[in-house]
Amino acid sequence: MSQVTLRHIASATGLSIGTVSRALKNQGGMTEATRTAVRDAALRLGYDFSLLKKGRIRRIAFLLHSQHNTLTSSPFFTPVLHGAEEACRREGIALSLIVVGPAEPVLEQIRLHQPDAILCAGFFEPEILTALQQTGKPMVLVDMHRRGFTSINPDNISGGYLATQHLLRVGRKRIAMLSGSLAHYSIGQRNRGFRQALFDAKMHADPNLEVSVPTMGEGDDGVIEAMRSLLALPKRPDALFCYNDSTALVAMKYCLGEGLKIPYDLAIVGFDDIAAAAAAIPPLSTVRVDKEALGRAGVDALLAKPELQQTNSQQPGLQQSDVDATQITLPVEMIVRESSYDD
Repeated sequence: MSQVTLRHIASATGLSIGTVSRALKNQGGMTEATRTAVRDAALRLGYDFSLLKKGRIRRIAFLLHSQHNTLTSSPFFTPVLHGAEEACRREGIALSLIVVGPAEPVLEQIRLHQPDAILCAGFFEPEILTALQQTGKPMVLVDMHRRGFTSINPDNISGGYLATQHLLRVGRKRIAMLSGSLAHYSIGQRNRGFRQALFDAKMHADPNLEVSVPTMGEGDDGVIEAMRSLLALPKRPDALFCYNDSTALVAMKYCLGEGLKIPYDLAIVGFDDIAAAAAAIPPLSTVRVDKEALGRAGVDALLAKPELQQTNSQQPGLQQSDVDATQITLPVEMIVRESSYDD
């Protein structure tokens, strides 16, 4: 079968080749109905969107889901944005921030900002990613993974593994984990590392010690309720691994308020190493993620920097299958502080 061209789409829609080209590139000067008709015809005919001519990238849109535009998420995603800004300044590229929600017309925002490429940070619904992919613009995911997309992630599995391994090494026997929704790629991978470390240590994984915390609309209440349930167990945990530092800090504050001594009664480890982790009392042990490096790597991947074509790092004992060739994994580091010292 011959390759579908702009001429084929023009013939199918009754439009000029120039109009078809502008519609597929999401340029202005036409109605939404025309743009939709062209996109639908292109999909129906099997057009290869990678054929669209792409010039030098001069403008990048940094997309952030509205659920990440919160006080809890900002300590992580703000440094990611700063890293992307630093890389864009170095390359003479303009960067714009767009916060979008699942019900918002994301393609209208893309047309308004007219970026040459898109950097998506954090979780996005599959339908949003599909809509963005159909623009034909270069696109990279940061702190997210989906088959068919280039993605940049910290080594979440190894981070979960290192955190749990540390707690085992300091003698803890009942290690609980507070997770968010496992549908979020990074959270699911951190949980996978947690379970792998327990398995490798031949430790029984008690399902009562794994609690999922609502990630939207609950504030601190979800974390507090989770801690109440864990501390009410007949055999309460002696250690806690939290999927991020914000959750760990709320959990630690609640436990201290209940009269527990940290780390003697409960050792706590977080993930991300946000600024508040080292400033906490006691200082919070955590898995350090170079958040600025994630943003820089996202921009470099859009510009196809060859030095980023690296293999995935892997901790001994971990089994990583189905590795996507377009997935770039950045290393993490275990940072031990007072909240989990060996007593």
